[in-house]
Amino acid sequence: MSIQVHHPISVAARFGIGAGLEAVATAFYGWRDRVRQRKMLAHLDDRLLSDIGLSRSDVEKEIHKPFWQA
Repeated sequence: MSIQVHHPISVAARFGIGAGLEAVATAFYGWRDRVRQRKMLAHLDDRLLSDIGLSRSDVEKEIHKPFWQA
């Protein structure tokens, strides 16, 4: 599996967009990362969750948060 990470500032600089759009890009990439991380978290089994100090109920709370909520 290959994971590509695009830093929002480098994307903004590459396309020559201003500070306002840079902030939007930063928010967008943050939201997208949260969605991706929550999906991955939802697929961990109870043993792996225990290894990182989380319970299944912790995961359920996290994965049901809106994408904009940290």
